[in-house]
Amino acid sequence: MKDKTIDYVLRTTWLAVTKMYNEQGHKFDSTMATGFALLSIDPEKGTPSTSLGPKMGMEATSLSRIIKNLEKQGLIERKPNPEDGRGVLIYLTELGKEKRGFSRDRVLIFNEAVRNNISAEKIEHFYEVAEVINDLISNKKIYNNESILK
Repeated sequence: MKDKTIDYVLRTTWLAVTKMYNEQGHKFDSTMATGFALLSIDPEKGTPSTSLGPKMGMEATSLSRIIKNLEKQGLIERKPNPEDGRGVLIYLTELGKEKRGFSRDRVLIFNEAVRNNISAEKIEHFYEVAEVINDLISNKKIYNNESILK
């Protein structure tokens, strides 16, 4: 494992997680993307469509495709935002709430399995490393200062 790059480990691990969630989702006619979107929508108050993209870390074009699919599957409905006439709120339907619950359960089971097999200290280190990586990327500290490589 030592001669693998950090990005390789991140990528292959994320692909394994994606595959696992898609296999679980398939049992309920769902996907990881669908589950992730449903988990990002407030089940009681709905969620403004404009805040869904940033919440999920997605571009608007990818998000609009997911929203259209969710609506087509009867998992969400769009309603005008009563506080902002230009905005739209996305609400879960009863079926959407049911599938959201399934997705939530899968995430909790995954987290519990990981926590049962890795010490709390190592998990804390994992979060610290992920935070540093995200900070380096989001604040453009990697390629703007290539002298790091010297």
